[in-house]
Amino acid sequence: MTIVADRRRAPAVDNPRIDTQLIADSIDAALRTELYVVFKHRALRSICDLDLVRVTMDRTLRVKVIDACGLACTFCHNEGTPVSADNHAQTAGEFGAVGRSGRVSIYLATNGARFVAAPMFPDDAFRAALAGLRDVLGFEEVHLTGGEPTLHPKLAAIVAVAREEGYGVGVTSNGENGARVLPACAKAGLGRVNFSIFGTTPEELAQVQNVRFRTASLAARKIEALERSIQVATEEGVGVSANVVIPDRGHIERVHRLLDRYSPQVSLRILSSLADGDKSLDAIDELLGGLDAVPQEVHVIAGTSGFRISYTLPDGRLIKVKHIRPLRLPETCASCRFNNTTDCQEGYYGVRLYRDPKGTFHVGVCIQRMDLCLPIDEFVGSAVCSEINKMREREFHDLTAQTVT
Repeated sequence: MTIVADRRRAPAVDNPRIDTQLIADSIDAALRTELYVVFKHRALRSICDLDLVRVTMDRTLRVKVIDACGLACTFCHNEGTPVSADNHAQTAGEFGAVGRSGRVSIYLATNGARFVAAPMFPDDAFRAALAGLRDVLGFEEVHLTGGEPTLHPKLAAIVAVAREEGYGVGVTSNGENGARVLPACAKAGLGRVNFSIFGTTPEELAQVQNVRFRTASLAARKIEALERSIQVATEEGVGVSANVVIPDRGHIERVHRLLDRYSPQVSLRILSSLADGDKSLDAIDELLGGLDAVPQEVHVIAGTSGFRISYTLPDGRLIKVKHIRPLRLPETCASCRFNNTTDCQEGYYGVRLYRDPKGTFHVGVCIQRMDLCLPIDEFVGSAVCSEINKMREREFHDLTAQTVT
């Protein structure tokens, strides 16, 4: 939706009571205030020269296709579910957040998870689950997550089923097995891979791994695999993004290395760290200032807490910064014990689909409240499904109305 503010300076007049500079500055300040009030995020306080705010509606379903992963990152939320390798013999109430694998699920101690996630299969049951959620919530894109999706031996077939059901398909990956499986996925219709960059040097990657796996040699092999996967995805014509989280100023140099290492064909996405709050946002501000980045667009997605600001660099390259705004489901979130500015980490981010070891599909709306998951047959007719539909429609209407001038 277009936001237009005419910043052309008025012609000089002989009336000393009119300060044309002050008028122009007031217009800029008013627009800054409007953007901040509407979208409630400090990243918008300094943006006053946007010609376009784009508002779309959330149409993306996240699907956890596998739990296995070859990394042991200390900050992993594992899509809210227990690490299957450590909890396959456990039942709800017995799940452990840390086990022999060295992997973690950081919200498990308090999120009420009742099942471990089993792999998805490209069968009729999966097809029916995709079709059912598409029909009730109007989903148009499926985003495959894990664990590490490229470790799934039938990932290409899963992509093909999703495409046949009318979905665009994206994947989030650490790249450890992408070079092997991405060519077949591209042929099946994979549109985009978001590669998560947890370290640009072996030392950086090792630093965020469980202490048992904190070796530079192992990290170096993982980085080499990631770079091969990025190269293969690019060669196959799949859209490629490199996602990097900036917790504080100490991570700014990582972004500069990524810009130097990868061609403009790789879209760089900067993610703020919710756990680090203002430290992360301060670091992003410093990074953007150092790059002489110029804001081009604010893309707000009605019905999800995530939004993106696009910037261009002096050489014409585009980077995006992803933030989280404080969006809630009006009824489901109202009485939640985490519903405050400190404890709620991602707000209402969207719908997630899981499969348990018995073959039951579960639909979740919050990785911090996995106790809210419902079997898919219950979910499609539930109050929360209706609430999501109504909230998306209302927010789209409100945001578009507020951003038109």
